[in-house]
Amino acid sequence: MATNNEKLFSEFPPVATGAWEEVINADLKGADYEKKLVWKTAEGFSVRPYYRAESLEGIAFLDTRPGQFPYVRGTKANNNWQVRQTVDVADPKAANARALDVLMRGADSLSFRISEGRSWTAADLDALLKDIEIKAISLNFTGCGVAHVAGLVIEKVKNEKLDPEDVHVSFDIDPLVGKLSLKGKTGSCCEGGTCFDKIKSLIEAAGPYKRMRLVTVNGKTFHNCGSTIVQELAFSLAVGHEYVVRGMEAGLTVDRIAPSLLFNFAISSNYFMEIAKFRAARMLWANVMAPYNPARGCSSKMKIHATTSMWNMTVYDPCVNMLRGTTEAMSAALAGVDSLEVLPFDAAYAAPGEFSTRIARNTQLLLKEESHFNQVADPAGGSYYIENLTRSIADEAWKLFLQVEEQGGYTKAFETGFIQARVKASADARDKAVSTRREILLGTNQYPNFTETADAAVTADATASTCSCGCSDGQNPMVLHPYRGSMAFERMRLAVDRSGKEPAAFMLTVGALAFARARAQFASNFFGCAGIRPIDNVRFGSVEEGVKTALESKAPIVVLCSSDDEYAAFAPEAKKLLGDKAILVIAGDPACRPELEAAGITRFVSVRSNVLETLKGYQKELGI
Repeated sequence: MATNNEKLFSEFPPVATGAWEEVINADLKGADYEKKLVWKTAEGFSVRPYYRAESLEGIAFLDTRPGQFPYVRGTKANNNWQVRQTVDVADPKAANARALDVLMRGADSLSFRISEGRSWTAADLDALLKDIEIKAISLNFTGCGVAHVAGLVIEKVKNEKLDPEDVHVSFDIDPLVGKLSLKGKTGSCCEGGTCFDKIKSLIEAAGPYKRMRLVTVNGKTFHNCGSTIVQELAFSLAVGHEYVVRGMEAGLTVDRIAPSLLFNFAISSNYFMEIAKFRAARMLWANVMAPYNPARGCSSKMKIHATTSMWNMTVYDPCVNMLRGTTEAMSAALAGVDSLEVLPFDAAYAAPGEFSTRIARNTQLLLKEESHFNQVADPAGGSYYIENLTRSIADEAWKLFLQVEEQGGYTKAFETGFIQARVKASADARDKAVSTRREILLGTNQYPNFTETADAAVTADATASTCSCGCSDGQNPMVLHPYRGSMAFERMRLAVDRSGKEPAAFMLTVGALAFARARAQFASNFFGCAGIRPIDNVRFGSVEEGVKTALESKAPIVVLCSSDDEYAAFAPEAKKLLGDKAILVIAGDPACRPELEAAGITRFVSVRSNVLETLKGYQKELGI
């Protein structure tokens, strides 16, 4: 076997694309190829049902290696990323103890989230970082007063004479996204229009510590407001570019301002698209920087931190968030991000505890230690599918980026409402997709846990849109509004859980068994999404028997589940027997619907229904 150099598939003749297409069209039996097999993405391009080697023709970046311009395959030759975990800081000593515990359990990157209402001193910083070896890990600071904390950190590393090559610290200073986009103004830390003066002074104060990332472009904010992948990428590029331009206008060189940026992207559950997004992001940023002719290679390298999606998180069936976080982390790891944080599965409704933070941390450690994702750089490279996704995302993001630039940059585009309008249109489309179940949030709008009631920690506030600083301002069209896609369903179901009532929907299964069971399963899932408990049944021998059992159950809703052909006879009989003792619902959208509606049977649930609006209507009828 060792001397056998025959190619594995040499004895199989190649098959031309035309031959594949002929077979596909024959199998479609006249159905529309584009409608059946081509995926029209929300990002503005189409995805073909298959790709071949010829699909790679014209992709200019294919011949590069990891660490080579334009860095589509990564900014470094390896794929080792840092495992980040956030520690909330109200008391520096308590936060220090928590941070040391996190480091002992496998994290090698810490993010300190500073609480409001504290005036930080050098002594506070010393207490926070006590026994933490700065040169051994990376540090990040976010939250209130982070610009002031940045000054303290710079002073500390200088006083301790740490080697600049060993200091990897970043700060979440982001007036364009964190303040302007969410608040409509740059915020109290930048009064008097001094935001960029402050950033300039910090960069200059950092001096030789060129690995400090003093400005963070929070692209994750766009995602968590409902944007598409292309919008998240394009708007993040525009924000990053504006920071560079303003820094240079203030007297900094491109080689001083560009390496001071950190990009923080979200990771959605769109697995392959997210891999392609990160690859496209590095390539586009390198091309944005190229005209400035930077002398330092790192000026063209996008430093990426990735955070799992908050938009996808649910408060019902919350353990599913662990699975979402795992696949999202896989996308980012395979795409070669520099650092990664998996959010605890209960982050949407509670202060994460020991169990949820351990699971979040260990998700990454498993990908490293057991799955060895860190041992292969850009494993997606050369994939016909992902290379084409990378090119398509890059093309669409570049077009949108240029539209923002033509308006004078991110700030100008935001002031005209261009950014908000684009994100809102995407969010509205996603909301509609969730409400009609074209986009699935498992356990919330599909396959709910029928026996679940909301955790005691889940409050009405947990299902309300709030900004990153905790303010609720969902009505202001001039700012962006972070939210979770499941919130509307959660508010509806929480109303049931807190109502003191236990509404039920009785499945009256009769007639053809296959149809009755399929529609009972559909209807059970449908009503379960609102916390209306389904009472399922195998099959009744007659409508009369089913109605009798339904009335004995005292269920306020009775769902007739049968075949389309049998509804014409069964539905009027059920209506007559039920009278006004229960709400009759037909599972499906039968051809005889007009005749049934003429007979006073007006309630139907089917795959065409808007699940959210339909269930709200039933809740209202039940007095909830």
